[in-house]
Amino acid sequence: MKHLITVCAAVLISTISYGQLQVSVSSGYALGSATMKLGEKVNVSETENSYGSYGEGTNVQIRGTYFFNDSFGADLALGYLNGSDQTISEVNIPSTNVDAIARARAFGASASVVYRFTNNIYGRFGALLKVGGKTEAVVYRKSVFSEDEAAAFGVPEGSYSETNYKEDFHGHFPIGFVGALGYKYELNSNFSIFAEAEYYGISLKRKDSELSEFNTDIVLPDGTVASSAFYSLDNLPDGVNKQTTYVDDLSNTNTDTSKVLSQKVPYSSFGINFGVTYTFKRADKNL
Repeated sequence: MKHLITVCAAVLISTISYGQLQVSVSSGYALGSATMKLGEKVNVSETENSYGSYGEGTNVQIRGTYFFNDSFGADLALGYLNGSDQTISEVNIPSTNVDAIARARAFGASASVVYRFTNNIYGRFGALLKVGGKTEAVVYRKSVFSEDEAAAFGVPEGSYSETNYKEDFHGHFPIGFVGALGYKYELNSNFSIFAEAEYYGISLKRKDSELSEFNTDIVLPDGTVASSAFYSLDNLPDGVNKQTTYVDDLSNTNTDTSKVLSQKVPYSSFGINFGVTYTFKRADKNL
């Protein structure tokens, strides 16, 4: 027992005596990987699938890394993803026009092991979490009234409804994989710059969504608004729910339109980051 305590104490003292802390800040851009079908593009002649990943976009990260020896370290990071627009629905037919996109606004965290192959080249891999944020859908829809609908609204034939709304989607907390290979160039004893290729492998299962904005105007054929805010968040049309819950099973006799089957959406990506690292003075080995 005394021998074990002695060994553990020696390892701890050695680790503390070497201990080196670094703080890094970086930004970059990632392209979607392992993309999935997110929606469709429809016109009078064909329907085309739209593929993508909500992991595509720009990101900012702050990272703390502690090296235990010349090669191995542990890394904790926090980041924010400003996702690129992904096409969910694009419809262009005579009576209907739809332009619906969705994008990520997400906060993430990761815990990784870091290995230095040389003084300049390093790699890291570990677990990735999405800890907050949302997927935001922004939708525009124009629907031309039929003759009967125009008569019911008391407007000329050729009039239409114009709807704009935003819906925020939230998911269950997922766990994914992060891996990176980088090159660091030392400017002086404290500052370094680096570039790295980084891969995220993660998907998110939807939990709920909520409308944050909703407005429908009734518009005449010449573009004049006949009725502004005919529908709103406080006066939603039939069949439109302010809140929706996503579940794993749903009865075939269910009539509650606020509950729908859940789905997984992709956040995987592959990107390039550039940043700067500050290295704190190494602990005194004589301690």
